Amino acid sequence: MSNAYHIVVCGSLVPDPLQTLIPQDGPTGPTLKNEMMLPVVLDPWASHALYEAGHLAKQHPGSKVWLVTLGPKAKLQQLMMAIAQKLAFDLVVIDGPAGGFTDACDLAPALAQAIEAIPGLEKDRMLLFGGCSSASRDAGVTMQLVGESLGISNQFTGVDVLNVQADGFEVHERVEGGNYQVSQFKSLPVVCAWATGNLPEPPNNPQTGMMNMRGIMPAMQKAAKAPAPSGDSHFLDASVPQQSRETDIKKDMTAQAIAEEIVAWIKA
Repeated sequence: MSNAYHIVVCGSLVPDPLQTLIPQDGPTGPTLKNEMMLPVVLDPWASHALYEAGHLAKQHPGSKVWLVTLGPKAKLQQLMMAIAQKLAFDLVVIDGPAGGFTDACDLAPALAQAIEAIPGLEKDRMLLFGGCSSASRDAGVTMQLVGESLGISNQFTGVDVLNVQADGFEVHERVEGGNYQVSQFKSLPVVCAWATGNLPEPPNNPQTGMMNMRGIMPAMQKAAKAPAPSGDSHFLDASVPQQSRETDIKKDMTAQAIAEEIVAWIKA
């Protein structure tokens, strides 16, 4: 097997987690208030997948990384100016909504179609990366659906470690109790939906950013429009969870009595 890999990362923008998100009714369903004005970041789970992809490509000369992203072009352009400095990649853009009110069943075919259209992509060398979850559309099934759309049945979710071995690969997936399920496979393509991985965020490199931007701007201009939602999903209501605070001040209670009262309150 050649040690040069074609690594495709699916990831998009999400509102900065420090922002207050307020849902409101829009012409096509729920949207976020002032959504186009909110500062955005690359989805945290997708960013781990991208950093792991960059590290793997760096360790194996001849490898190539593509970032396939679906979101509003105007916001993506701002985001890419920061992400472009982290590592070298080619950008594939789908112009469409990136909020939390989109269906994975609508997104997956659009992502799969964009991946199929990547020039020079070889499936027998492909590792399809993405997040096992999302900070906006947390269906938890997007990468699995993309993989199925591409005919990839070899899939791993909640990945923290991917080791390249002499005769194949070894994957560590999260399972209950803080343990890992260790799997081995020999052939590609494969889907890896990443959890947090084990790599730090790469430092900014302005030279890498300048090289990436030469391809990012044309990719923005060639962005395909995301297909219209199928209409199978309908939101009846969307609201911010209400905060509830109950304060009861008591003195001279033992730790045992406090614990018993807390348990009784939880059960109630």
